[in-house]
Amino acid sequence: MTDKPIIVWFRRDLRLGDNAALSAAVETGSPVLAVYILDDAAPGSWRAGAASRWWLHNSLEALDRSISALGGSLVLRRGASGDVLSALAKETKAEAVHCSRAYEPWAQRLEREVRDRLDAQGVGLRRFAGTLLHEPEQLTTQAGGPFKVYTPFWRALRSKVTVSKPLSAPTQLRAPAKLPKSERLQSWGLLPERPDWAGGMRDAWTPGEDGARARFLSFLGEAIANYTDERNRPDLEGTSRISPHLAFGEISPRQCWWAAEAAGARERKAAGGVETYLKELAWREFSAHLLHHRPDLPEVPFRSEFSGFPWRKSAAHLKAWKKGVTGYPIVDAGMRELWTTGWMHNRVRMIVASFLIKHLLLPWQEGEAWFWDTLVDADLANNAASWQWVAGSGADAAPYFRIFNPVRQGEKFDPEGEYVRRWVPELAGLPASVIHQPWQASAAVLEAAQVKIGSTYPAPIVAHAEARAAALGAFEAIKTQA
Repeated sequence: MTDKPIIVWFRRDLRLGDNAALSAAVETGSPVLAVYILDDAAPGSWRAGAASRWWLHNSLEALDRSISALGGSLVLRRGASGDVLSALAKETKAEAVHCSRAYEPWAQRLEREVRDRLDAQGVGLRRFAGTLLHEPEQLTTQAGGPFKVYTPFWRALRSKVTVSKPLSAPTQLRAPAKLPKSERLQSWGLLPERPDWAGGMRDAWTPGEDGARARFLSFLGEAIANYTDERNRPDLEGTSRISPHLAFGEISPRQCWWAAEAAGARERKAAGGVETYLKELAWREFSAHLLHHRPDLPEVPFRSEFSGFPWRKSAAHLKAWKKGVTGYPIVDAGMRELWTTGWMHNRVRMIVASFLIKHLLLPWQEGEAWFWDTLVDADLANNAASWQWVAGSGADAAPYFRIFNPVRQGEKFDPEGEYVRRWVPELAGLPASVIHQPWQASAAVLEAAQVKIGSTYPAPIVAHAEARAAALGAFEAIKTQA
């Protein structure tokens, strides 16, 4: 035990429980200096989006309260991480810096740069696992390469990776005798002001470790038993909605895994839902695995033949998609839910992505960028892998000819139209039989519901049959070129 502190560099691990970097620092008996650095050094298009910055502000407030309750303090600094950590290590005479490993391409470069800077000062950087169930280098195919197909990846993860028990949160922190100066969180300008568009997100979410725990326990108690059947229904509360908490590390995948398995063990009828949920956690792992081995995944088609895809350019169509005024109710409902709450049901994400790519023939990168800015659960690996999956250009992707019919998708997964009524209230008066294709309703039905196609609600900006034919033609063209 010494009086030299260990700096714990918080990143996407904004929690005290199951935080290996923090636990190892506490176990030394040395003072612990908790630090968060707002570093905007990521490539321009991948700096944290507006919704993520809102969440970050609230998550840091929650983390600061938790650390303060244990006797510590969270120091906030803005700048290049290497410069800030080097300066703090010198100022506090720190003996080491601990952090959780990150996997974005720029994060891995940053860790190497920070290590070299600290090594020159005689200060060690220790990196710990914790944001994934396994390290991306851990699983390989029989040939020794990275997995490109999810199912064998899942089998390997299930059979070869032992998910160890989550670590308990420390019960107290020994703070340094003298704390370095901290910046004020409010000065960072993470919250929207003029206008304040975050009201819907405030109503929908409780960022922070306590909020994560409460939401996940609610899911395990109320929805896990029916998860397999109801997770595709946006009109029901059938999913965990834990993704933003995972994205910011307010809960670890290991905590989710263990809690879900325990729920399945306690209640036999929940076992099927638990297994389905664990597979969803594994999709998150698979995405990180892909990004680790293909750092260009967010920009470049995984399948090279898609580099020559004949995308269209239409500012009007892109704007209509973003604003949720495409004339297809399930698409518009999803886009409005996203804008209001910073989140969208996963089934609807697939529908709106398919519509952008295969109905409008707009590049998947356009949708990826919009989601990055508007999602509170924005995660580089998940976002890139999912958009490429829908586009048909990714690893283990949906076949190119799989083109969602937005009317049929709405009728199947929102059968009574409740999801549409919530997010597209101008259609609330329509019966379920026509709510997913209001342009087919009779004049009497439209009048009774006070709906005027082309006035109170737009006509479809493209016809499904024609758009499908155009998409298939475009995909055939690149097959010919390959």
